Amino acid sequence: MAAQFGRRLRRGATSTAVAAAAVAALSASQAPGVTSAAAGTDGNSAGTNDTPPASTATGDSPYYTDLPPLNTPNKPGVTPQTPVVTGPAEAGIPATVLDAYKRAEASLKSADPACRLPWQLLAAIGKVESGHASGGRVGADGTTTSPILGPVLNGVGFANISDTDDGAYDGDRTHDRAVGPMQFIPSTWAGWGQDGNGDGAKDPNNIYDAALAAGKYLCADGRDLSQSAGLERAILSYNHSREYLRTVLSWFDFYNRGTHEVPDGTGVLPVDRSDDTDVTPGPARPAPVAPAPAKPAPVKPAAPKPPAAPATPAEPTTPTAPSTPSKPEPGDDTTAPTPTETVARIEDAVSGTLAATAGEEFGERVKARAKNRAGAAVGKAEIAFEIVGDTDARFTKGRTKVLVATGDDGIAIAPALTAGEKTGEFTVRATVNGRDLPGVDYLASVTGRRADALERTGDKALTAAAGAEFAEEIEVKATLKGAAADRVAVTATMITDADDPTENTDGPYFKDADGKPVRGLTELKTDENGLLVLPKIYADDAEGTFLLRLTTEGGGSLTLELKVTSAPVVGAEPVDGTEPVVGATEPAVAAERRD
Repeated sequence: MAAQFGRRLRRGATSTAVAAAAVAALSASQAPGVTSAAAGTDGNSAGTNDTPPASTATGDSPYYTDLPPLNTPNKPGVTPQTPVVTGPAEAGIPATVLDAYKRAEASLKSADPACRLPWQLLAAIGKVESGHASGGRVGADGTTTSPILGPVLNGVGFANISDTDDGAYDGDRTHDRAVGPMQFIPSTWAGWGQDGNGDGAKDPNNIYDAALAAGKYLCADGRDLSQSAGLERAILSYNHSREYLRTVLSWFDFYNRGTHEVPDGTGVLPVDRSDDTDVTPGPARPAPVAPAPAKPAPVKPAAPKPPAAPATPAEPTTPTAPSTPSKPEPGDDTTAPTPTETVARIEDAVSGTLAATAGEEFGERVKARAKNRAGAAVGKAEIAFEIVGDTDARFTKGRTKVLVATGDDGIAIAPALTAGEKTGEFTVRATVNGRDLPGVDYLASVTGRRADALERTGDKALTAAAGAEFAEEIEVKATLKGAAADRVAVTATMITDADDPTENTDGPYFKDADGKPVRGLTELKTDENGLLVLPKIYADDAEGTFLLRLTTEGGGSLTLELKVTSAPVVGAEPVDGTEPVVGATEPAVAAERRD
């Protein structure tokens, strides 16, 4: 009867034979002529052919040491064969995490085809580093529901790495900690961080970002991961420990034999870690040795019985060579289409009118529904929502593109959309992520900030002599429902009549950037307190009373009177007997414009 190992081997139980079996299985699955690097016998140091990296992705932080379930046949007189997988639960990878691994492989296949990165390697490292983001506890965009942090790297039992990110990623301003599902230390993430889900951010706690970064890191230095030597160097660059190498290779071989998708948050959680200090031995496990030949037991004579049916001949015990792990065939679980791949079209899920005032959140959310060829809703499909056009509107966290998984009803709802300061129309486009299918465009519009009232803050008469400038500064305040209206656009127009707001062609005027007279301005805005100081106003040679009208979005309106008097005559006798007027007709000192 075959000896059998327990479901999980604890740290330190990874024998050289088990590691060699994993490497042998890996070599068997590679192209002809590929030679496996010899597995070292030292559990902690790299082999002589490995050049220790200056630093590793994780800073050699602790990792999970749980191994895949193994079942090694051991018939009498037969050398144990390559372990056979018997634990389907351990083969399950959370859906979003699995998708992130596969997308990273696809990205590297295009960006660095010579690397030949298999997603199973990312899965093996993700399992060892974080148990696939703590069993797949991630949101629809791939961000972990809570940060994943390794222990403080303060030199007490671990490497001593002083803070490099001012606590931005790990919350520690004294020492660094490994961060996220792929456990990058901040200094490594600073150079290798990626935006794997296209949301405009590089977040080590996002599995899409972290998986792509890990892939690029493993492919560094021109490595070919289809070669054993390149594969081992890549893994050791992640954590420079031969024990770590053997653990990752065990899971790599395990995942190469078959995996399946499980719902997010339901993945098997690892138990044992390399930094365990109080390891309690588990139940004794029988060693894989051949049993002694059985001796026949004495039996008592019995009465003759009818002849029994011939027994099935025993299976020969001729030793066989380790078999090559089979590759998935079409129709296997590992090649079953993902929900995203089954989508045939998407449609508007009645999103409503997308309109907002500058600086405010849109009242409606963008919604899209995914359907398959039969017209049925497709759940868990990835829908990409992207802002298109000349706008500064953004989704939450300042993103212009987000990925959202559909619910059981096939509907994906984009995050809240907030308008920027640019007014006008733009488009939000929904597409099936990674698929060349027609998308759905949603028209959105942004109107300017509003004020329902305008009032002047001063009360002095606005008077100037013909050909001079108005000395009195004009300041107004905009309000909305009694509160100061900040950053509200104000239009100022010299009009002909209160009932006929046509722009006047004579009388007071402003100056444009070239110093030319203009009687209408549209680029004015109130400050954070709702206040606006108008540019200087000048009088031409026309005398009389003129009107200046100020208006805002939202109904705010104010009309001011501007009086232009005749210019004083140089040298004329004053009526009060004072000295004759000498000099220019313009005021000696003009009021300065308030910033």
